[in-house]
Amino acid sequence: MNKNLKLLVCSIGITTGLLSCGVDMPKETQTSYETMTVKKSDIELPYKFSARMKGQNDVTVTPQVSGQLMKICVTEGQQVKKGQTLFIIDSRNAQLELEAAQANLQAALAAESSAKLEYESNKNLFDKKIVSRYMLDNSENSYKQAQASVVQARASVNRAKVNLGFCTITATVPGVIGEIPVRIGDQVSPMTQLTLLSGNTTMYAEISITEAAIENMVKEGVKASDIEKHIAQLPPATFIMKNGTEYPHKGRFASLTGVVNTSTGSMTAKLSFPNPDGLLYSGIQGTIVMNFGEKGVMVIPQYAVVRLQDKSQVYKVKADSTATAVEVTTEDTGNGKDFIVTSGLNEGDVIVATGANNVTEGMKVLFPEAEKK
Repeated sequence: MNKNLKLLVCSIGITTGLLSCGVDMPKETQTSYETMTVKKSDIELPYKFSARMKGQNDVTVTPQVSGQLMKICVTEGQQVKKGQTLFIIDSRNAQLELEAAQANLQAALAAESSAKLEYESNKNLFDKKIVSRYMLDNSENSYKQAQASVVQARASVNRAKVNLGFCTITATVPGVIGEIPVRIGDQVSPMTQLTLLSGNTTMYAEISITEAAIENMVKEGVKASDIEKHIAQLPPATFIMKNGTEYPHKGRFASLTGVVNTSTGSMTAKLSFPNPDGLLYSGIQGTIVMNFGEKGVMVIPQYAVVRLQDKSQVYKVKADSTATAVEVTTEDTGNGKDFIVTSGLNEGDVIVATGANNVTEGMKVLFPEAEKK
């Protein structure tokens, strides 16, 4: 007998023997796919924007007088208070100018006193008809000129005092000292930038907002005059630093420009963040995250959506438990696990959830419990 035929006969014999002995052969197990019913619900969508921080009062520190830089009283990165001394410029010339102005003032006061005496004397003599009107008027004019000279001399003294005060440069706002590009001994002038003082008690995050996001923030029906009030009531924002750390204090919308950039289709907005611990600095970058509510939307898990090139589809379960592909349009929720369905499905539809990638058109996806046993 042929060897292959012998093997076939043996196999048949073994199978017949097992069946005759009452041994059950393995049966194919039918398993239902996990499905879900599409419902409408309210969710929060996280909107993310790239942002750069800037101090509320960033001040460029420059001298108002020229001279040699004698002392630098701060260091880069130092936290300073309002009125704290930052730089000192050579004040000797300013001191000499003040002394000269004060001497000129004394001379003007003396000249005013003499002119006054002469005027009063001539007025007394004129009343006695001893001197002419011309002499009286001439002495009066001299007295007025002397008074004007005193006013000018006082102004010169005040100007000299101001210039002397400019030799000591102080912080106009509390904040952090930036880079100091000058050194002691440098000749500085009003054109010289000494440092940048970042007023960091409050920080601004500057972001660009697309028109779509603006439409979400400023709903229809809000009057232009009420936009500022509406923006102030927007949800708080979170600042995520580049290393992934979440800044502990929440920010609020401070302003929104009223002009859309035609090249980018976006507006510039500012959000204010309190900075009591000085953790934020001007120039640092990160991400602003804001959550906006969406009401009455259909949300499905991302794994229920099958991607076919540039199309998205889900498998809808028909009454006979078979699946049919339905093309849908979706929006990302930003949470990494769900999509919002904007078209293609209706509330109450049943779709395949887990295992959608393994389903084919017309395939039966639901089995009664009796059939699965």
